Amino acid sequence: MQDRPHQQPHGFHRRIPLRPDQMTAETTPAADVIVLCHLGVPQLSAPDWSMTIDGMVRKPFKLSFADLERYPIRRVESVHQCAGIPSQPRQATRRICNVVWGGVRLSDVLADAGVEDNAKFLWSTGADWGAFEGIEVQAYQKDLPLPRALSDDVLLAFAMNGAPLSAENGFPVRLVVPGFFGTNSVKWLTRLTLSDRRADSPFVTRWYNDPVLDAAGKSTPATRPVWSLHPEAIIVAPAPDGQLMAGKPTTIWGWAWGDGAIAKVEVRTGDRAPWQHAQLARRRQRAWQRFSFDWTPENTGSVEIAVRAASVDGEIQPETEWRNCWHRVGTTVI
Repeated sequence: MQDRPHQQPHGFHRRIPLRPDQMTAETTPAADVIVLCHLGVPQLSAPDWSMTIDGMVRKPFKLSFADLERYPIRRVESVHQCAGIPSQPRQATRRICNVVWGGVRLSDVLADAGVEDNAKFLWSTGADWGAFEGIEVQAYQKDLPLPRALSDDVLLAFAMNGAPLSAENGFPVRLVVPGFFGTNSVKWLTRLTLSDRRADSPFVTRWYNDPVLDAAGKSTPATRPVWSLHPEAIIVAPAPDGQLMAGKPTTIWGWAWGDGAIAKVEVRTGDRAPWQHAQLARRRQRAWQRFSFDWTPENTGSVEIAVRAASVDGEIQPETEWRNCWHRVGTTVI
């Protein structure tokens, strides 16, 4: 495979995802899966593909697609979320989907390489190349803390929803890190490098680092990597700007997710209404969880419905000014 494969398109490319009220399917169809390519879409073939595993390993080696298929196949259902605009972490974009990935466990492959004891990070490099925000890069590269990379559900994936990956979703092989934002699930993989330090890529050092906030909610000079998903819930129904009938029961429902399981989802039917617990389905693997809340509106007029989620470790979806802030839907009761 050439070091710089043909890309079509070349340059930034994305497909606008579904709006929250359109996310009615438990498993998102492939055609509706979010797409964001920073540098372009490499056009690769499975027979010509290979990936190098090197760095702090006892047995560096190169893996072909046929080699990869000899490992046990795993399937992981997982929510998959775009972190949004790297420089604007306070903007909620709600770019989210839920799919079933197929591939092999990264930990199985790394076991054959023999990771050295003092390795701390895994660097993952894609075949895409070019410029992003005016900065030229040889390839898209990210890193992961090694303990997360060795989790049982981190995959070298070559299938989505039972079919081969499309080119824009990473064909032939991509990394999938369930519970982490999609920016960490590098597509068109060509190299995995074990290291005792973080990578030097601008996608690690410049972009995808959130400010750490102080007790007053103000940004500090410190930053943290955009890794784990934060607790978040979105309303699928009712849709924005719709109408409900006074005295007629309706069901408010949607999806909730995070890096870990969601412990509770609360719904508020108006600015002065109390928060009330919604029914919450159990999580399957890393999938999003369905919540529902039965409500009978009594008074006519405009109503803003809001929803918030809380994780099992106590983190709560914030009210405003962050990518996972409360999701609100305005409706009219007639």
